[in-house]
Amino acid sequence: MAGGWARDGAVQDQIDGTVEDGIEEVRKRLSAHTGPSLEFCEECDAEIPAARREAVPGVRFCIECQSAQDKRQTRHSAYNRRGSKDSQLR
Repeated sequence: MAGGWARDGAVQDQIDGTVEDGIEEVRKRLSAHTGPSLEFCEECDAEIPAARREAVPGVRFCIECQSAQDKRQTRHSAYNRRGSKDSQLR
């Protein structure tokens, strides 16, 4: 149920669009990491354990560097799906 001037189903459309954008971003990152796993971290040269190389095909970073990489990549664009005046002022 939408409120105000929004049509019925508008909120669900916003949710679906956000989920689709997230899935697309993850697919882009997955396709960028194809190929053989590295034995040593691309960033800090620390050894990547065999268990991690087996669990994550195409792994390029140790856990610490991967965590830092993920934090940098999870910044989403502030795309305003709502279009309301309040959300535009933030």
